[in-house]
Amino acid sequence: MSEEAAMLVIRIFVDADACPVKDEVYRVAGRYGLHVFVVSNSFLNLPREPWIERVIVGDKFDAADDWIAERADRGAIVVTADVPLASRCVKAGAAAIAPNGKAFTESSVGLALATRNLMQDLREAGAITGGPKPFSPKDRSAFLGALDRAVVRLKRDLGL
Repeated sequence: MSEEAAMLVIRIFVDADACPVKDEVYRVAGRYGLHVFVVSNSFLNLPREPWIERVIVGDKFDAADDWIAERADRGAIVVTADVPLASRCVKAGAAAIAPNGKAFTESSVGLALATRNLMQDLREAGAITGGPKPFSPKDRSAFLGALDRAVVRLKRDLGL
């Protein structure tokens, strides 16, 4: 299958509000000739490339998540730190990767959801007052490797 056909089959969806790895997504997508949907609740500056598409959804709660989840399928890679969104996408057959490079899988997403819910309960109870650790260059590097592996795996699985 040609690179143009692969672009129509494999797509990357970025949950873009507060996503620290958009530039890395563009770099990998450009290398493989993939279409990228940058989904957000407000306007974001994006590179002017025909394969990068800006999608601005309404300000309704979870509007970006819903837009992405409705389109996530076996040919999609979803970039998100949102565990419930990752769970929805994995259940639909998509690959999901967090900005720190952690891949969500059918076997890991349940534990990730449980951990998220526990941490939320602990924060609400005042037992935990800090947030996640700062995003690091090591996280950025891990993400680049994870996204590249996801693209290669999808191309192989889809016979491209």
